Amino acid sequence: MSGNPRTTFAKRQKERARQEKQADKAQRRARRKLEDQDKIIPQKPANVVITYDEEGNPEGLGFHDF
Repeated sequence: MSGNPRTTFAKRQKERARQEKQADKAQRRARRKLEDQDKIIPQKPANVVITYDEEGNPEGLGFHDF
C-alpha cells in the first residue's frame, strides 16, 4: 500500500518555502545592487594645475598632480 500521505504534503510545503526564500533572497540582492550603483558617484579631481613649456604645449601630469 501507499505510504503516509502527510509526508508528501510536508515535503511539498517545505519545497515551496525553500523556493519562496530563494526568490526573496534574489530580490534583496537585486535591490542591494541597485542601491550600491546609486551610491557610487565619480569624483572629479580638484585643482589640477596644467603647466606649459616654452612652446605652449602642455606638459605631462605627474603622480602627485591628482
